Parts: sequence; structure tokens; C-alpha cells
Amino acid sequence: MKTRADLIARLDAEGIAHDTLDHPAVFRVGEGEAIKAAIPGAHTKNLFLKDARDQLWLISAQDRTVIDLKRLHLVIGSARLSFGSPALMEAALGVTPGSVTAFALINDTDRRMRFVLDRNLAEASRVNFHPLTNTATTGVSQAGFRAFLAAIGVTPLVVDFATMAVIAR
Repeated sequence: MKTRADLIARLDAEGIAHDTLDHPAVFRVGEGEAIKAAIPGAHTKNLFLKDARDQLWLISAQDRTVIDLKRLHLVIGSARLSFGSPALMEAALGVTPGSVTAFALINDTDRRMRFVLDRNLAEASRVNFHPLTNTATTGVSQAGFRAFLAAIGVTPLVVDFATMAVIAR
């Protein structure tokens, strides 16, 4: 599995400008507000889910976005969703609870994961994610984030969580 250093090296190799701030561990949305205030751009929450047909899903949304998990399966075309176990998360993405991040898609070499991106993040000029560990935050431009996804072969399903509608596939 790739590490934080491997991720940063990949961003550099792809020519993706990035900034990383080390900070105390942050485990859930609402923690680290002072840290977020010092970092420009959209901040994120990331959910590792599994559906009833064992399809894996990674949802990345702006940190304050409300996600209706009871209805989301109808929008994204999945079976009913539940949270994936920590062991499955580590096996699939190489991260532990609290460190889930879109950057962990670098570890999904078998492409088992389907990636759902919040419209607000897809439209943000700058986005911030943990770099495979919850003791740092790495920010990239939207163009840089799209370049990262393209480099690893991931096309997000963009969903507007306010209207529960798919915007782009």
C-alpha cells in the first residue's frame, strides 16, 4: 500500500501543486476547526461504504454537507449502503478510520471502489484532504485534483447532495 510519502511523490511526478500542513490527529468532522480556519479551500468529509451486493463506495463531500444515506442508494444506483468495516477499509484503501480520503484511491489498484464526489467539492477552486493520515491536510487546486484522479484512472460520479441528483458521470 502507498504511504503519505508515496502520495506526495506521485503528486510531484504528475506536476500537481500541493501544500501540506501537519497537525494533531483529527478523527471526525467538527474537530480541528482552528486547523481548518488556517487552511484555505473546501474541507472534506469522506465515507467508506459497502452496499448489499458488496460493491465498495467512497463518498467525498464538503465537510458541512448533509448526506441522506437512506436515500443515497436510489440516486447512485447501488444496493442499500452501510459503513464498511475498518479491516475492509484498510485492505481496500490502505487507511484506518479517521484517515479516509479521496487520495486513498491511489491504493485502489484493483478498482473495486466507486467514487462519489459532492458537487460542492467538484466546483470548489481548492480542495483539502488527509494525505492518507489524519495528522496532516493536503490541499490542491480543482484542476490538480482532477489531474490526480485522471492519473490514477478514476472518474467520479458527481452528486448534488442538496437535491439528491446525479450531475455528471
